[in-house]
Amino acid sequence: MRLVLSWLREFVDVSAPAEEIAEKVGLRGFEVASIEKLDDGDAVIDFEITANRPDCLSVLGLAREVATVYDKPITLPSSDPRAKIALKPVTIGSSDRVKVTIDDAELCPRYAAAVADVKIGPAPAWMTARLHAAGVRPISTIVDITNYVNVEIGQPMHAFDLAKLAGPEIRVRRAKPGETIRTLDGIDRKLEADMLVIADRDRAQAIAGVMGGAASEVSASTKLVVYESAYFKPASVRRTSKRLGLKTEASSRFERGADIGAQVVALQRAIALMEQIGAGTAIGPVIDCYPQPRSPKTLHLRRDRLTRLLGVSVPDAEVVRILTRLGLRVTSTPDGWDAVAPTFRVDLLREVDLIEEVGRHYGFDRLEATFPVVTTAAPPPDPRILRDRLVRRVLTAAGLSEAVTFGFIEAKAAEPFATAGHASIAVANPLSAKFDTLRPSLLPGLVDAVAHNRRHGRSDVRLFEIGTRFAADGETRGVAVAWTGNGSGDHWSGGSREVDFFDVKGVVEQLCGVLRVPVDFQPASESYLMPGQTASLVVAGGPARGEPAGLVGQLQPAIADARGLPSKDRVYVGELNLDVLSRARVAASDATRPLPRHPSVVRDLSIVVPDTLPAAIIRGTIQSAARVLAAPLVSISFFDRYQGKGVPSGSVSVSVRLTFQADDRTLTDAEVQQSFDTILAALVRDHGAVQR
Repeated sequence: MRLVLSWLREFVDVSAPAEEIAEKVGLRGFEVASIEKLDDGDAVIDFEITANRPDCLSVLGLAREVATVYDKPITLPSSDPRAKIALKPVTIGSSDRVKVTIDDAELCPRYAAAVADVKIGPAPAWMTARLHAAGVRPISTIVDITNYVNVEIGQPMHAFDLAKLAGPEIRVRRAKPGETIRTLDGIDRKLEADMLVIADRDRAQAIAGVMGGAASEVSASTKLVVYESAYFKPASVRRTSKRLGLKTEASSRFERGADIGAQVVALQRAIALMEQIGAGTAIGPVIDCYPQPRSPKTLHLRRDRLTRLLGVSVPDAEVVRILTRLGLRVTSTPDGWDAVAPTFRVDLLREVDLIEEVGRHYGFDRLEATFPVVTTAAPPPDPRILRDRLVRRVLTAAGLSEAVTFGFIEAKAAEPFATAGHASIAVANPLSAKFDTLRPSLLPGLVDAVAHNRRHGRSDVRLFEIGTRFAADGETRGVAVAWTGNGSGDHWSGGSREVDFFDVKGVVEQLCGVLRVPVDFQPASESYLMPGQTASLVVAGGPARGEPAGLVGQLQPAIADARGLPSKDRVYVGELNLDVLSRARVAASDATRPLPRHPSVVRDLSIVVPDTLPAAIIRGTIQSAARVLAAPLVSISFFDRYQGKGVPSGSVSVSVRLTFQADDRTLTDAEVQQSFDTILAALVRDHGAVQR
């Protein structure tokens, strides 16, 4: 909001220079973007206005803030003949020149209009100079008057050429299916059924709260105009503006929330300016369609609540002064004050909002720099925070770097990862086509991050991300990993090798082990992963036994290529459901075990089995046989795998190290041999194993 200093001084008699005003108002929550000196000694202060303060998108709104800062009275627009900021006295009624009807009072609770006999020409120099300084391009007397009122009091207006309105009438309604309109910028726009329009008897003449139509534009030949001053529902204007890709001065005010009490005042000000510069006169009464008038909201402010929240006692007189200067009507009560929030303060909804106003103008810099006394212990952190912190630590220790990607992604990136029953969810009002879908998986963003790193010269990329996935049945928390390049670091003593399925599987196993979740890996198929290089994780024990917990595998080359990865890159990915893993965690025992007092016995077993037999199944067979062994089996480890000379085609030689140990005695050779033979027999029986 570009505030012209001379314009401000018409509302508040303040002689302070622009720099001082900018500093003081800036300390009260309005960021100062710049201060610009003008040739005539005037100045412009450019304030950044937050979305909750639409009233300050006007000279009048910022004047209230300045008046409160300097404790000076504010000069409001008035119909008094001696008023500095004049309003034209008007009567309210119906007009014989135009009929106004509101068909949708939900989207347009109030619509005011006035007919005027006008003379089109250039506006006077003082008006065009102020509009230029405020960043508005002057056009003609009537258009400049509407823009002047908009900047001055914050109420957007529009002027229709009455002769171009069929009826003549104005009807506020929703657009008809397939209806189009050519707006003032010369573009034909297709309207949707939930968009509000200002129409005449036959067709739409303006997009409500956004932009007028070219068909009823004021031109040099215009003799009669209809001034529009209305209130439109903010959500409706915001939605229409976004869908049409059309942002205007009017829409930026309406979508934040205009003042529902300013419509007639704006018309009075426009008529007064029109007569002041000799641009025309009003004809007949002002039309004010206001089916259900709204009352100002009354809020109660407790004295002890104010003190407790700010941490300092503000004098009663200062509280009343601040709220009154800001435009509120304040009355005292035994425990505080009742304050009537004016309609232009759409942000004042709760007691805490009044406390913020008092704090802003009393000065947050005057609050004591001490912390309140802690009387209760802090609540324990959310278990999910501790879980995510542990996952982050494990994966970082495994050599992966954390990535953070957007929850909104483009539809074509989400499509390959939207599995059956978990279709991706489109965003109803996306910022752009790049962010039009909620991610069904963490992998699309993670794969894009891998591609970004590869394009920037990184040959080995290991990433993980912890985040939320979205589906029609709700949100889930997950962790995903993506790995391409070397499986181990380069070293002078030997060459490196490329990452494979078992590297990523090992990372996932390590994570599940730390989380105390027993899992089984089972062969699986998924559209975005390579056949034969895909495994699903299934919880193997605990309360969530049998639940699927995630997938691990190689990404389909076609998907990797579509996301910009080099064609030769093999990318291995994994994604786990952290919510399932949390439910499946096995409680840790606090019991301790003494160190073994008796020696262990190690036996190595080499067997030939089909090369399609997973090692996990061999391990399971050995563990099942170990339940009835004479010599307790305490450890199983695979240490060699061989295919080649001496091993039949389609088979593989696997070497397993078995460790036996008893807590209460030293094992004999006979016990160990008996146990060894039992395990071998089970492998021969179940898998046709042949001992080498």
